[in-house]
Amino acid sequence: MQGLSITEVEIPDSVDADNAADFLACVEVRSTVWAHDSGSADEVRPADEMLPVWRKQEHEPKRMLLARLDGRPVARAITEYRAGDTSDTAWLHVEVVPEARGRGIGAELAARAEVLGREVGATKFIVYAPCWKVGGPRLAAPTGFGDVAADTAETRLLQRMGYRLEQVERGSRLPLPVAREVIDAMRADAERASEGEYRIHSWTGMTPVHWREDMAQLITRMSTDAPSAGLEEEEDVWTVERLIADETITAEGPSTEFTTVVEHVPSGRLAGFTTLIAPDDMSRPIDQDDTIVVREHRGHRLGMLLKVANIAYVQDARPGHPRIVTYNAEENRHMLSVNEALGFEPFVYEGAWRKDVVGEV
Repeated sequence: MQGLSITEVEIPDSVDADNAADFLACVEVRSTVWAHDSGSADEVRPADEMLPVWRKQEHEPKRMLLARLDGRPVARAITEYRAGDTSDTAWLHVEVVPEARGRGIGAELAARAEVLGREVGATKFIVYAPCWKVGGPRLAAPTGFGDVAADTAETRLLQRMGYRLEQVERGSRLPLPVAREVIDAMRADAERASEGEYRIHSWTGMTPVHWREDMAQLITRMSTDAPSAGLEEEEDVWTVERLIADETITAEGPSTEFTTVVEHVPSGRLAGFTTLIAPDDMSRPIDQDDTIVVREHRGHRLGMLLKVANIAYVQDARPGHPRIVTYNAEENRHMLSVNEALGFEPFVYEGAWRKDVVGEV
């Protein structure tokens, strides 16, 4: 396309660095896309909040492309993968500002992102694509849970490029604050179901030293125990060293992690955890990060216990945030039932698409 240029973005050490211009332009593209498509400022994030994610390159390498049309930033693409010789998956993402759509820029960036994936040996590509359209023809997920619009530009492009829909995720919001009497009643009910064998602990920021080994194992289980349908996402192994490095970088940014864990008292080991990430800007929503109860401890309402305890914890520590935002697989009916009981309401559905490239040149 005449006037289109695509360059790879150098990740700066800070947003004030001399080489930060392209990174800042990509953040602006992201904010423009989300604000337009969602009609909300919830995902309009400052660059200093986004940068820590991009500085975590040792275990989760990420590359980003910036597209300019006649010199103006109009789109970006991301290729993310896992370090290690056994990794076979790349996660791709493309965003184009509204006024530049319909010109083939998204298709060109998607193809370039796939090239970056092939360079690191990926034989499987996964794309998570938000679907904002309601009504009209639908494409159902093979899991039997959820669907996306069948006639959007994103759906048509993904199918044309050989991707198939495997899963649908639901984005939900919970208005804050949740009334304390509601939280207390739900926590008491969940504690009765746990039969006195489990104990809650909460902390802010870095994981306490004596829980680091258990937390590393729980985060690893996120990649094997969470529903992944036909995506067949590979195990992502976490060590204590990786946990410390990850939390150190996060702590350098303008956000705070609030974590609640549940200890299995007879064994003294952690059975699950949940983390909320609260930005320093009180006008912005809180992100629900990982939540898991490992398989061998399910059936005791620990998911509910973790969620309500952590919401109470963050509300006491940081009152004033407008809402919590979370994403869950549509077939994860247990966690969705917990969220619905708390008052979460859906605002978007996201298709998870897969493409296998074994044998392609």
